[in-house]
Amino acid sequence: MAKSPAEQEATMVANLKEKTGKTLEQWLKVTAKSGLSKHGEIVKMLKADHGFTHGFANLVAHKSLKSDAGSAADAGEDLVAAQYSGPKADLKPIYDALMKAVTKFGKDVEAAPKKAYVSLRRNKQFAIVQPSTKTRVDVGINLKGVAPTDRLEKSGSFNAMVSHRVRLEDKGEVDKELVGWLKDAYEAS
Repeated sequence: MAKSPAEQEATMVANLKEKTGKTLEQWLKVTAKSGLSKHGEIVKMLKADHGFTHGFANLVAHKSLKSDAGSAADAGEDLVAAQYSGPKADLKPIYDALMKAVTKFGKDVEAAPKKAYVSLRRNKQFAIVQPSTKTRVDVGINLKGVAPTDRLEKSGSFNAMVSHRVRLEDKGEVDKELVGWLKDAYEAS
């Protein structure tokens, strides 16, 4: 049986010293001393300067910034509410429509909120939902080997953890085509 994301994270934390030479606590001190404050900068530094794989660098960066779901829950934050507050509040119906569609895929769909986006997982991440601007939600989808279209574009610099992106400005754009792509990604995960 596949491990849950929390179990996978615990395994990575337990293996961190063996794989990188330091414990999570030691790496958190390294990242704090670096003065870096952005996720991508920390990941880049750990990979370039310390030979990290992307997965371990991502884990340490999230823990450093307390931007993973576990850290945020410990802090008592409602990450989704924070993402869709202020100037992005009008985007919440798009998120709600996406979640309504995705949760119908199966009981094993897990929504894992981060500070800037929500990761959608089954056995592994198959999509992300991110309010990118005050007028647009970006849906990143893992569809390896699927050719891009005008609507289903390559993810490019949007997020390295997904292969494609769909830009949404209205909940009506959560349509059969988009839900089909998400379902394909879910089934492949």
